[in-house]
Amino acid sequence: MTSETYELYIMPSCPYCHKVLNFLSKHDIEMPIRDITADPQAAETLVRVGGKRQVPCLFIDGKPLYESSDIVDYLAEHLA
Repeated sequence: MTSETYELYIMPSCPYCHKVLNFLSKHDIEMPIRDITADPQAAETLVRVGGKRQVPCLFIDGKPLYESSDIVDYLAEHLA
């Protein structure tokens, strides 16, 4: 079992976010999801920690991973 902590930052209108969300759903992977359009604190955290307001962003133990394909590859290797 993995000991990493995960949080996925998304915007509902983002097709790249949907790519990651679909992967999570298909593989029954659950993790906290933060909608930066509905949660101003999440948007602030994304910029403060990641340095930019780009989604999707998967925080792995507090470190940001961007780009939907990179996120899906990581999830496939570590969680699926």
